[in-house]
Amino acid sequence: MTNETLLIPNKSDIERDSIAYSWKNNGGEVLRIGKFWERPNVDSEKRLTIYGIDTFSLVLAQVLGLELIEPKDELISKLDFNWIKRKIKIVAIQEIKNSLFPIFIKPVKPKTFKSSVYNDFNSFTKETKGIEQNEQIITSNIIKIESEIRAFILDNKILDMAIYEGNSNLESAREFLTDFLQNHSIDLPESYVIDLGFNRKDKWFVIEFNSSWGAGLNSCDPNKVINGIRAATINK
Repeated sequence: MTNETLLIPNKSDIERDSIAYSWKNNGGEVLRIGKFWERPNVDSEKRLTIYGIDTFSLVLAQVLGLELIEPKDELISKLDFNWIKRKIKIVAIQEIKNSLFPIFIKPVKPKTFKSSVYNDFNSFTKETKGIEQNEQIITSNIIKIESEIRAFILDNKILDMAIYEGNSNLESAREFLTDFLQNHSIDLPESYVIDLGFNRKDKWFVIEFNSSWGAGLNSCDPNKVINGIRAATINK
């Protein structure tokens, strides 16, 4: 990481601090940013990497003219059933009917409203009040999750993976994920994070994709995933 700078929020966080520690150990500079909406004093000769929550990262990237790569949320709806073990659709808010509930709903545009299992039509309409009715959302029938695993991916290879909820077999998860990486048919970016779920009936399945620049470690080794985080920031 020599001649490179990692930009992270100035608020202390165990996971970000561990990434910063690893970055410094690899010879890089760490700059903690407070007012991320203002251009920080950075050396233009150094390669920059951003790691932080969505608002921090996206605004700072715009200020600095950087590009952050991430998998699109709607990609999961294009996966074959054997990878997701449930029906996932992209529809407009206006297409949601009372007969569909209970159902999991997530906005295509991040942070538009709360991603959640909605038990009835009224709770969903209350949550999405004021949002355009043609706004696209992701719907999924409810699937039981007994344990969850997070994995950081770079160049279609597993950098590290770890159980962060429940208790399951990590090696069987690795076999499933390796199979997925070799055989999926969607256009994923160079660097991303994937969350897997498990239950005894359906076995392993893909829960969702996340950005490497914004995802928490969830017990993954910072020294193993740091190159994935680095690759998620494109210096133009």
